[in-house]
Amino acid sequence: MTVGLHSTPDGTAIRKTAEQMRGLRDRVVAQIGRVVVGMEEVTHQFLIALLASGHVLLEGVPGVAKTTLSKTFARVLGVNYQRLQFTPDLLPSDVTGTYIFDRRTNDFSLRKGPVFCQVLLADEVNRSPAKTQAALLEAMQENQVTIEGTTLALPRPFMVLATQNPVEQEGVYRLPEAQLDRFLLKVEMGYPPYNWEVEMLKLHSQPEDEADQLLNAEQILELQSQLALVHGNESLLHYIIQLAVASRNHPEVALGASPRAALCLLRCARARALLDGRHYFTHEDVQAIALGVLGHRLILRPEAEVEGRRIADVVKDILAEVPVLEIA
Repeated sequence: MTVGLHSTPDGTAIRKTAEQMRGLRDRVVAQIGRVVVGMEEVTHQFLIALLASGHVLLEGVPGVAKTTLSKTFARVLGVNYQRLQFTPDLLPSDVTGTYIFDRRTNDFSLRKGPVFCQVLLADEVNRSPAKTQAALLEAMQENQVTIEGTTLALPRPFMVLATQNPVEQEGVYRLPEAQLDRFLLKVEMGYPPYNWEVEMLKLHSQPEDEADQLLNAEQILELQSQLALVHGNESLLHYIIQLAVASRNHPEVALGASPRAALCLLRCARARALLDGRHYFTHEDVQAIALGVLGHRLILRPEAEVEGRRIADVVKDILAEVPVLEIA
């Protein structure tokens, strides 16, 4: 059923879903907090990406619990989880799989790669060259994989949680722009505050605990199907496009937001509203997720980088520049 921006024929259903989502969000955060300390905001970003059927790029130095958080998140979702460590010698077939000759049947059989799962942790994805990184492109965009001319669908839901080390470190490659654009959100994980690290030591001084499963694949797909019912008036569509255009025209930006980025802003704003227990989204939802959606897509001009400007500064400028107007 297609639902317009100004009418929700099944308005009661989306209101009920919105009321349930706020409680579910709190339960997911609480369960993950039993294993990983101080990750409430990052978990919230994960849930936004999950509802919006997108993928997340996690950036941070080694040892800040990126892998542990991803594994725990998949456990709470109750879905099939795989982890793939990206290394300089990793081949595309190590990601997608390949056909091998089976002597028993005297024929070739498919050995599926780890991408055939529902949550894939692509650990240190930027330690592999672009050829291997590109093996994920079709999977992330089309939810399918082509192996030697045969196209195979991936299980649903399908979500990639990719971790990357800062580009200043040794032995890492920059992700190409086409790869970055497939990630719905980028989340930066720095060192935790002092008090959180103390709590972490207390937590790991106790017997190991595991998070409980709260969802399953069918429930996730049902929640994702409700996203299009989240209401927003037409002025918000104009606001999102104006933000994208402003990024393209910003004097310090060499590459601005694509039309796909505008679609991602819309999906994330709706998902954020749903997680907050609302059946409608506002400009505040758009502003709250703007850095996560645009931060990895915008490319600064070299002269701006030399002057010490950051993408976060540019996104802040764009949000301040574009007015919030009601359009009849």
